[in-house]
Amino acid sequence: MTRHPFEPGRLITGVAALAVGTGYGLDALGVWHAPGLWLFLALPAGLLLSGITTAVWATTRRHHQRDTPSREPV
Repeated sequence: MTRHPFEPGRLITGVAALAVGTGYGLDALGVWHAPGLWLFLALPAGLLLSGITTAVWATTRRHHQRDTPSREPV
């Protein structure tokens, strides 16, 4: 089985969605009163951060692959 490449953008997106879901869940249970604007802006902010991270990660990976010699299959 081949390994999947690490994608930090997807990790950040998942953490942002989990944080928003947890916030709404705690608000629905009455444990924590979440400010409406905070939860409304948390997901777009997480998506923006994951997009920037993905762009930087792809650029870094592209430049790194260009500098290293390619391996020949065995």
